Amino acid sequence: MREFIVEADGGSRGNPGPAGYGAVVGDAATGETLRETAEYIGVATNNVAEYRGLLAGLRAAHALDPAATVHVRMDSKLVVEQMSGRWKIKHPDMKPLAAQAARIFPPGRVTYEWIPRAQNKHADRLANEAMDAGARGERWSEAESTAELEAAAEVESAGEAGGVSGAAGAMKAGADTRAAKAVAAPAPAVAAPAVTAPVVAAPAVAAPGWAPADMGAPATFVLLRHGETPLTPQKRFSGSGGTDPSLSDTGREQAERAAAMLARRGTIQAVVSSPLARTRETAGIVAARLGLDVSIDDGLRETDFGAWEGLTFAEVRERHPDDLNAWLASPDAEPTGGGESFAATAARLAVTRDKLVTAHAGRTVLLVTHVTPIKTLVRLALGAPPESLFRMELSAASLSVVAYYADGNASVRLLNDTSYLR
Repeated sequence: MREFIVEADGGSRGNPGPAGYGAVVGDAATGETLRETAEYIGVATNNVAEYRGLLAGLRAAHALDPAATVHVRMDSKLVVEQMSGRWKIKHPDMKPLAAQAARIFPPGRVTYEWIPRAQNKHADRLANEAMDAGARGERWSEAESTAELEAAAEVESAGEAGGVSGAAGAMKAGADTRAAKAVAAPAPAVAAPAVTAPVVAAPAVAAPGWAPADMGAPATFVLLRHGETPLTPQKRFSGSGGTDPSLSDTGREQAERAAAMLARRGTIQAVVSSPLARTRETAGIVAARLGLDVSIDDGLRETDFGAWEGLTFAEVRERHPDDLNAWLASPDAEPTGGGESFAATAARLAVTRDKLVTAHAGRTVLLVTHVTPIKTLVRLALGAPPESLFRMELSAASLSVVAYYADGNASVRLLNDTSYLR
């Protein structure tokens, strides 16, 4: 059985501040360096960066040989003691990262050792090179990228385990290419948030007139639409004034898949849900996987569609044609029976957004909500007209991402991602 030495480190210039990690995998018998990996991860704390370095090192080792044993050496007393089981993990940011690290290799195949910083120079150098690249506005990448390592090392469910060997083989084919490189890109408006691809596809790219990179970490909202209910496939109006349906079996499976993907990324720091049953159930499934609690915010509820609740669009057209035409023509029009207009929904969501941005400045938060609230948050972030709501597709259990900066600007990072459901 092969044995690897993994040395990992992470750093943050500001704590929290611009952060990066580095990891090295070596052969325990020969001392040969087999793999290097590093990444600039945007704004994060030292501890998050250190855990991200550990994850990258373990994934790289698993890609080389999933049957190996691993001895991890780090100068982070916190990570070593927590992963060894001697210290409790209390901080909500650390729990999902530690859980991910524990799942990469079977129990008992990984041991941990604290070493002085002076003995961890290789990983420390890689982490600092990644942070330096980020400070220059360059997108840092490795010949063996984090995304590839995650694909190669993904072992969190039996259904995924069958694909590991193929990914690992593809990774091994490129094992001789270990030199890191910085790919030039326009300077980001702010440091990229901790959510990594596919949830956030790339660091923010600056446009003329944007603020400098030291503006601080954005509040990043990962917007998850709830899973399917029995009404979803029938395309019936289902708002906050209807029967409040629960998830269907399909909806629960979708929530589980979303939870597994978000757990792999390990960047969600809080979960906030609409009060309706379908969102609370979706949020509960995800939060349980992440080791987090769910907070409820009434401002995230779906629009009240009044007398249209439970009807299809065709049925509303047949029964309430004049009201429907008015609703389609003006954001101030209410659904029949005193429902909520799009203008009222937007005003409610703007207040909720501002409150949550203030409460979660610099953090990555999962908001589990509905079609209209998500489309509205995206519309407001883009400064798009109200009619844009009718021009967005938003599937059940899809993810969208919006980041909010300290100067009041926002950046839409993702819309309607369902790749993890397929």
